Amino acid sequence: MTFLDHLRIAYVHLRERKRQTILTALGVAVGSAMMITTIAVARGSTKNVFTKLIDIAPHITIGAERLVPEVPDNVIGVMTGRVAMVEKNLTTDRKVVIKNYVQVVETIKPIKEIADISPFVTSKLLARNKTRYTPCFAKGVVPSLEIDIANLKKNLIEPGALSELAWTPNGVILGHMLADKLKVGYRDRIVLVDKNGQEYPVTVVGRFKSGFNEKDKKEAYVNLALAQRMESLSANTVTGIGLRINEIGQADAIAARIEKMTGYDTKSWSESNKNVLDFYNRNSTITLVLVAFVFVVAGLGVSSVMTTVVLQKVRDIAIMRSMGVQRQSISLIFMLEGLMIGVMGVFVGSPAGHLICQLVDSIRFQASSAGVISSDRINLFETPDAHVIVIFFGILITVISSVGPARRATSYLPVKVLRGEVG
Repeated sequence: MTFLDHLRIAYVHLRERKRQTILTALGVAVGSAMMITTIAVARGSTKNVFTKLIDIAPHITIGAERLVPEVPDNVIGVMTGRVAMVEKNLTTDRKVVIKNYVQVVETIKPIKEIADISPFVTSKLLARNKTRYTPCFAKGVVPSLEIDIANLKKNLIEPGALSELAWTPNGVILGHMLADKLKVGYRDRIVLVDKNGQEYPVTVVGRFKSGFNEKDKKEAYVNLALAQRMESLSANTVTGIGLRINEIGQADAIAARIEKMTGYDTKSWSESNKNVLDFYNRNSTITLVLVAFVFVVAGLGVSSVMTTVVLQKVRDIAIMRSMGVQRQSISLIFMLEGLMIGVMGVFVGSPAGHLICQLVDSIRFQASSAGVISSDRINLFETPDAHVIVIFFGILITVISSVGPARRATSYLPVKVLRGEVG
């Protein structure tokens, strides 16, 4: 028998059970469409998080913690037989800072991959508007340097807020959700209270909307000098330095290089946000595994159809065997039936999955502040390789599901079947 003969017989078997064949193929199609949509949603949500993290945070952050301890000023050198001792040097309440940050900036400036450098001071405060109180984090920056570090200009609700902050010493830019909590708008006055209870009246010169709910709820931008005053720091001291580089893919390598050059703990955006990225990657994997069970159910359907066909064709199989048809040929016929069901299913499911992705992508809804990211849509990222993967595994599962029935079809002895002892 030729391959076409095997294929023809397999087609005849499926055609005789048209309704059951179509329903089984539809099961595979539904599994394929669900997998394609789920992969698109998982990749879209992860890509959306990656994009927003890159947009709203420095690519690299130089922290204040030193990995290479500084040598105290009273230690001149190493001398045999002498010990230098420092008394009353425990200052546990002192904020960890980068002293003489200008020197650090000059050290890393020769790195050509760095596009922008912006020193900053962070301060934990309480924002007050009359009887309304809410905790917040103020980031003291130089507006002209910070403008491109975290795409702050793009996220501003009032376009000229950064320019106004630059010439307003007591100005503040609030996250839009923080402004809503305080019930304040442009040019309103609020009070920032530091950990010592010191009050700093400030004027709202703008608001920003980053898309990250926690950032929009709790963060504000002030001038670097004001933040240094709040934290009782000198003019040449900061708590960190933010960097933006030309190639985001080099962030880890450049961070490691800067860490060696400066001795300060330096992290790339992916290291700083490792928990968030791991959370989304883990959730995407779990979702894919759960949806993959739809394929398992479809495979069981294929196996059920093949088993029914085998039971109905017991006598036909026995006659074919008695005419000299080999076991391998019988097995091949039933595996081809599984293959045909799988091909029909995935080639219906793949376009259906694409249409579902287009439909879901067009849906808009009210953005929620309950999650990590504020979005008015379900983010999808559909790629051709997802369709290829789904088509491959859809066909593979249906073929594997037909192996059991195919082996059963060859297990009957033709003599017993023809005598009526089987079936």
